[in-house]
Amino acid sequence: MIWILAFVLVLIVVVGPSQWVKWVLKRYSAERADFPGTGGDMARHLITRLELGGVQVEETEGGDHYDPSSKTVRLTKDKLDGRSLTAVVVAAHEVGHALQDHLGEASFKLRSGLAVFSYIFQKIAPAALIAAPLLAVWNPAISRWAFMAAIGSMLVSTLVSLVTLPVEWNASFGKALPILQSGEYLSDDDMQGARRILFAAAMTYVAGSLISLLSVGAWLRMLRR
Repeated sequence: MIWILAFVLVLIVVVGPSQWVKWVLKRYSAERADFPGTGGDMARHLITRLELGGVQVEETEGGDHYDPSSKTVRLTKDKLDGRSLTAVVVAAHEVGHALQDHLGEASFKLRSGLAVFSYIFQKIAPAALIAAPLLAVWNPAISRWAFMAAIGSMLVSTLVSLVTLPVEWNASFGKALPILQSGEYLSDDDMQGARRILFAAAMTYVAGSLISLLSVGAWLRMLRR
């Protein structure tokens, strides 16, 4: 019974945030005839207003994000072409990341640098986990090092997730919210919804962070055995 309760608790903690984020974004995704432009229009307007020269806007199927390597705000089709509160607010959030990059903020640069290492280590981890049992037959010590390499890659991924949280929070409430308020783009009622959307956008990586921490903990316990 204890293990069942623990499993349910972990499921709620890990799955709950991501499901809540999806619910919030969907809640405000209805098309608005009173909006003068789409999410893509908002992103382009803010890029011009903030003088973020060289930043482009394009469609993606890989989730809304800002790519610092190509200076591109990428929005899914429903955000790029949609005239919904979710579309324009998410667009402002991603432009917030572009502004972080433009200002050379240390936390954003740290997250971007760690993300490169995380990508490399993520390629190493699966191979190390597969090789570890095979190496154990030949040399247990080398097998243990393979496990440690895999866990190290997970630790880097977890670190990226943890560093990402304050970066996302700043993009929402340090950048996008003041921009939306100062530009008076939304009504008072819509601003309340915008705050919820921005909070959801900032919390997108919470579930990933929790999963990473749980994975590292499980592998560390296994390694101690």
